[in-house]
Amino acid sequence: MTEHGTTTKISFVYSNPTDPDAFEAAYPEQLTLARKLPGLIRLQTSKVWPKEDGSPTPAYRLLDLYFADYAAASAAAAEAGPLVAATREHATGGVVLAFAEVLEDS
Repeated sequence: MTEHGTTTKISFVYSNPTDPDAFEAAYPEQLTLARKLPGLIRLQTSKVWPKEDGSPTPAYRLLDLYFADYAAASAAAAEAGPLVAATREHATGGVVLAFAEVLEDS
């Protein structure tokens, strides 16, 4: 059984945007908004490597926001309106958001 007292992350999995340059220009604003969330203990951003054959990647970028526990992540989510609005505006390829229990931390 999962305990809600374990480290929790909110992951944003961005699909390939219709205009990567416009997405990249707007992405720093999303990071600024994410850093303002209450209870944030770690922010990790990454960009998916392009495929060698030039075909589309399964995702474009990842953003992981870490919180002490599920309650802290939920409280942050309640304050995330500006971040979600900016994400929806600029993630023209779509985005999936997921709450996840961190099972292993280094």
